[in-house]
Amino acid sequence: MKRARSAVIRDRFRNLLRSAGIAIAEARRRAARGEPAIATVGDATKVACQHYGHLCVEREETAAALRQRYQATDCRADCMTDAFN
Repeated sequence: MKRARSAVIRDRFRNLLRSAGIAIAEARRRAARGEPAIATVGDATKVACQHYGHLCVEREETAAALRQRYQATDCRADCMTDAFN
């Protein structure tokens, strides 16, 4: 039972990471030339709900995933986020 619960938690966070990546990509597509992309925790939460069916997502969980993706994809060069607030 403990192993199954751990797998569910890992899958959930993996889905949140994917959702954050999608939110960043969508923000970059929406940004006008020369303007920074803005990827919010709300955007990532919305993607998690729509794409992965997560109905209840804690803001801190999503913010952690968005921070991780933000740093991994070097977003400081062209993005802004509220995940660090």
